[in-house]
Amino acid sequence: MSEREILLETRNLTKEYPLKNSFGIRGKQVVHAVSGVDLQIFAGETLSLVGESGCGKSTLGRMMTRLIEPTKGQLFFEGQDITGYSDREMSRVYQKIQMIFQDPYASLDPRMKARRIIEEPLVTHKVCKSKEEREKRVRELMGMVGIRPELIDRYPHQFSGGQRQRIGIARALALNPRLMVCDEPVSALDVSIQSQILNLLKDLQEQFKLTYLFISHDLGVVHYISDRICVMFLGKVCEIGKTEEIYGDPLHPYTRFLLRAVPSMDPEKGHKGQEILTGEIPSAVNPPSGCRFRTRCPYAKEVCGQREPELRNVGERKVACHMAGE
Repeated sequence: MSEREILLETRNLTKEYPLKNSFGIRGKQVVHAVSGVDLQIFAGETLSLVGESGCGKSTLGRMMTRLIEPTKGQLFFEGQDITGYSDREMSRVYQKIQMIFQDPYASLDPRMKARRIIEEPLVTHKVCKSKEEREKRVRELMGMVGIRPELIDRYPHQFSGGQRQRIGIARALALNPRLMVCDEPVSALDVSIQSQILNLLKDLQEQFKLTYLFISHDLGVVHYISDRICVMFLGKVCEIGKTEEIYGDPLHPYTRFLLRAVPSMDPEKGHKGQEILTGEIPSAVNPPSGCRFRTRCPYAKEVCGQREPELRNVGERKVACHMAGE
């Protein structure tokens, strides 16, 4: 693993949002959305961020694309520290990092035709030399994602949800990026359409040697598309490892409970003998001392409240738990 190219890396990446009172004045309290995340994404892989709503996975994904500025920490892309890059410098980086958004209904401008939506990055970055070259590229991209090029002059409302997401993917592909950040890209689609979009993403990855950061709460989708998984809880990383290892033998208690919460289609299995999380979800404003999961963890010991567990190597995985590996 160490011999593979590290395409993107975060070091102590943190995002805190100051709370405001009823008069709109900032107070001393902050929301700890993402806290000190160290993460590496290797070229050609699909790394998925998973966790409950509000765990910080979307915030982390947006910080990785500099759509949200971190409170502190560093972000490296292709070995270069891009944390303090200006808008002009980031413009060059954005040719290699693109994003696919969750809602295909909201992420496309309803006033633009498919042609203009897909060619927008080509115009912004002045990639094509002529209008004819842009036209050819747009039609080529539409064909790549499975949309008939003769639909080029239709508006978003004239496409289905799955077709709209394909247009969003075509737009993201326009500049031949290396990294695509997929923020819940199939959660707004019907289940039958989800599989088509996931298969399309896998085919495009193989064809163009793409790297994906895939953000999702759907563990079935994550299992299908991921090479590695990063599990988050309340802004912190709990566990990182290969997909089959995570699903086959989760080491962090939160990962185990997360996987057990997936409904089973087998009536014989049901939920017999499964442990259920107790207690309230901790506040992101006043997170617990030590391990942030300890207030809900049935295995918590005294050390869990005294000292925050470091993300350490356990075999080929990294786990932030005092009990892991014992």
